[in-house]
Amino acid sequence: MATEAPPPKNGTETDSGPGRPTTEHFVEVQKSPEFGELRRTYRSFAFPLTVAFIAWYLLYVLLSNYAGGFMGIKLLGNINVALVLGLGQFATTFLIAWFYSRHAAERLDPRAEAIKSRMEGDA
Repeated sequence: MATEAPPPKNGTETDSGPGRPTTEHFVEVQKSPEFGELRRTYRSFAFPLTVAFIAWYLLYVLLSNYAGGFMGIKLLGNINVALVLGLGQFATTFLIAWFYSRHAAERLDPRAEAIKSRMEGDA
């Protein structure tokens, strides 16, 4: 005999079964100083780096549009400033991704895991 699966949740119900925090618990944790510190740590890394990268990208675009003479300067053979700066865009993208991965592994993930473990343990 087949057993019936429970009906799907409609998003308004809360399930406080084993290991599942309630909505109130999520709100409580969100207001905690520990969660606030986690968010501050993330924001203090992500926002400045995002602004710096966007500024770097816009500088490249503006130079490409308005400083054609500068961007056309040959550095080595057929390699010019535009090519070097364009490849620099790719390099900085990968560098930022690597840097963020290290930052998250060292500073964000342990704090997030501690919060998650505490929430699951309290539920």
